[in-house]
Amino acid sequence: MKILDIKVMRGPNYWSIKRHKLIQMRLDLEDMEQRPTNSIPGFSERLEKMFPSMFTHRCSVGTVGGFFQRVEEGTWMGHVIEHIALELQTLAGMECGFGRTRSTGKDGVYNVVFSYMEEKAGIYTAKASVRISEALIEGNEYDLSEDIQNLREIREVERLGPSTGCIVDEAVARGIPYIRLNKHSLVQLGYGVNQRRIRATIASTTGSIAVDIASDKEETKNLLEAAEIPVPGGRIVYNEEELKEAIDRIGYPAVTKPVNGNHGKGATTDLRNWEDTLKGFEAAKKYSRGIIVEKFITGLDHRVLVINYKFVAAAIRKPASVTGDGQHSIQALIDITNKDPRRGYGHEKTLTSIKVDDYTLDILEKKGLTLDSILSEGEELWLKPTANLSTGGTATDITDYVHPDNIFMCERIARIIGLDICGIDIMASSLSEPIQNNGGAILEVNAAPGFRMHIDPAKGLPRNVAEPVIDMLYPPGASARIPIIAVTGTNGKTTTTRLMAHMVKTMGYKVGYTTTDGVYIQNQMMMKGDCTGPVSAEFVLKDPTVDFAVLETARGGILRAGLGFHRCDLAIVTNISEDHLGLQDIDTIEQLTRVKSVVPKSVLPSGYAILNADNKWAASMAKDLDCKVAYFSLDENNPLIQEHMKAGGLAAICENGFVTIAKGTWKIRVEKVVNIPLTFGGRAIYNISNVLPTLLAGFIRQFKIEDMRTALQTFIPGPAQTPGRMNIFRFKRFDVMVDYAHNTAGFEAIGDMLAKINAKHIGIIAGVGDRRKEDTIALGRQAAKMFQEIIIRQDKNMRGRTEQEIIDLISKGIFEIDPNKKLTVIKKETEAIEYVIKNAEPGSFITICSDVVPDALDQILRLKEEDDNS
Repeated sequence: MKILDIKVMRGPNYWSIKRHKLIQMRLDLEDMEQRPTNSIPGFSERLEKMFPSMFTHRCSVGTVGGFFQRVEEGTWMGHVIEHIALELQTLAGMECGFGRTRSTGKDGVYNVVFSYMEEKAGIYTAKASVRISEALIEGNEYDLSEDIQNLREIREVERLGPSTGCIVDEAVARGIPYIRLNKHSLVQLGYGVNQRRIRATIASTTGSIAVDIASDKEETKNLLEAAEIPVPGGRIVYNEEELKEAIDRIGYPAVTKPVNGNHGKGATTDLRNWEDTLKGFEAAKKYSRGIIVEKFITGLDHRVLVINYKFVAAAIRKPASVTGDGQHSIQALIDITNKDPRRGYGHEKTLTSIKVDDYTLDILEKKGLTLDSILSEGEELWLKPTANLSTGGTATDITDYVHPDNIFMCERIARIIGLDICGIDIMASSLSEPIQNNGGAILEVNAAPGFRMHIDPAKGLPRNVAEPVIDMLYPPGASARIPIIAVTGTNGKTTTTRLMAHMVKTMGYKVGYTTTDGVYIQNQMMMKGDCTGPVSAEFVLKDPTVDFAVLETARGGILRAGLGFHRCDLAIVTNISEDHLGLQDIDTIEQLTRVKSVVPKSVLPSGYAILNADNKWAASMAKDLDCKVAYFSLDENNPLIQEHMKAGGLAAICENGFVTIAKGTWKIRVEKVVNIPLTFGGRAIYNISNVLPTLLAGFIRQFKIEDMRTALQTFIPGPAQTPGRMNIFRFKRFDVMVDYAHNTAGFEAIGDMLAKINAKHIGIIAGVGDRRKEDTIALGRQAAKMFQEIIIRQDKNMRGRTEQEIIDLISKGIFEIDPNKKLTVIKKETEAIEYVIKNAEPGSFITICSDVVPDALDQILRLKEEDDNS
């Protein structure tokens, strides 16, 4: 078996609208296509032995054990690999349940699709699942534990931490989109101007001064002490002499910790002699030049969480520990403790497994113990100097038992430091009484406090501490989204997108939009090239200046990675025609329609899909949508339009020379077609088709009719606003038009316009190597109907065919229509343009179907300047 390709879906996609995280592995079974599972001796038994937990997989049978039943009856290896991929991730602490395997139509080649939690883990799983299946087929031994551990390690490196993760989960539950901005914990919530950012549990609302104060433990202590908050006595020291003076003053037991430490790093507690104090001093110096020496306060280690200056949760933290039974060694007790099903690797479970490290060995040495020592029954031994959950500590929720005086004090502390997300460490025998009464003290105030102890305590109630964070970032009435209009289809996408963006800008919005030409933020090009995929969409949505997005969305990006947004407000489908068929396993127009339908299926329930009623494939999308539907048509008598209007639906039509909004039986005439520059006096019929959905979108967004009329009148086709879309240049003796048309439907649209222009029509055309033979031949046929003279050039990228193959296919189509058609082959586009302009007859109309539009426009403008000056 051979893996041909692995794609990672990150948004709504061809396989699922709701499940965004999918791996799509294109797999060639090779000779295994002829060997279903029931023909492989012992395969079923070996599979069940390696993956007994796979018994829960119901598969299409619908009952537990269903998948094993399918294997016994006989299924293909792609299906088996799908289930191995899901179970392997589950065993590594990443619960994944969605998968499907589909034939590509090519013998033995399948798309194996399965969900993932972390992208790199998903890719690793795809490759590992094939290796495992091959071992099962051959009956070879395979160490599954190595793959599981590798996946665990990948998971811990790649995943968001539990604190950031729970905030993101809360946002998603509220329909707030998010974008991970780096490999660590920097996350954007919301889009455009309405975005907020979090990094761990520091929010974009958190003041940097407050974080700086909290990071300086001495400064924090001074501020709290001045506000009559109980803190341990102590001082900062920089050398052993100052350390000795501090110890003489405060006495034992003592604590040493770095001034700028966090998460317990470099801290040593319960120091009771000078030797240990020196060791603590050296441990702290690894993290900070200044070392805090404090009186060690006895009691329980409490953590109080304050969010938006309101008390939210409290917990008692306890370091990793074991309790003796008089029989087992300390190492054996650790092993027994780690068998607790609540303990796991990293953050995968409620508790983290306890690891023996230098801190553990140091504690044992101080107590005269080793890992082989046996503790007496009931004797508790702390194995870490701090109570961090990440080192095996435990947490018990006590939120409901905190005394009101302590709540008031903690909320006041958050205000004093200025932290809107604040973790307060308190050492006291209890928080159920004021700590002033029991000798407790505030040890630290923490920026970016961990949430894990609160969302998943070992004992007590879990608390949704992410909820007040989201409430703070997005109070009632605040929006996390910006309006998104997505435009898809086969032809007309770019013109529609540009017109839509122009209209939105006219309404006063700061618009960001993506096209096949580039990405634009407020009409400034930010990226150049074909920018119709998910990366470009995210670029716009990440921009903090954008308050409205118009996103051209092409098939390639959808198939490659899915959409770059989760939901949109409006989707426009211009049309669907036979283009790009035979690529990426999309062989029929029905499949192409399904690809494009991902966009309207992603519209919010309150939004609209705007579909072309004149195109049966676009119109057919309506039946599978959860949102509202509006139609547009060049013919008000279109039966679908008539039926839709009678039902009170919304439509845009061309009637009596006007572009018109139809709301039920009412009509709102917006503008005469001839007054809209984009239509070239009504000659460019397909541009009327681009105007209609734009009007509908504007009407749905409640733009005023007069403002939309102004937008239509001020959108002037040309290199500036519609580069490569019917850009016409008037030379002294002839006219030249540059257009990006590259498929039969595009040629037909241009042909309709050229038929209205009385001239000798000359065309420069090219084929694309990644199209089907019949598509390239059809292109030649259409060109022969449009032009009296044809020059064939070649694209820079052959995309799978030789120059001669493409030329021969186009020529075949041309000569099928007219064997005597004047045909010239000039492979280089610049030379073809130079040739046709220097040799054109007076009164000719030259159409250049360009591959690299900016280069062609530059050349035409240079030649026109020469013509003007001649």
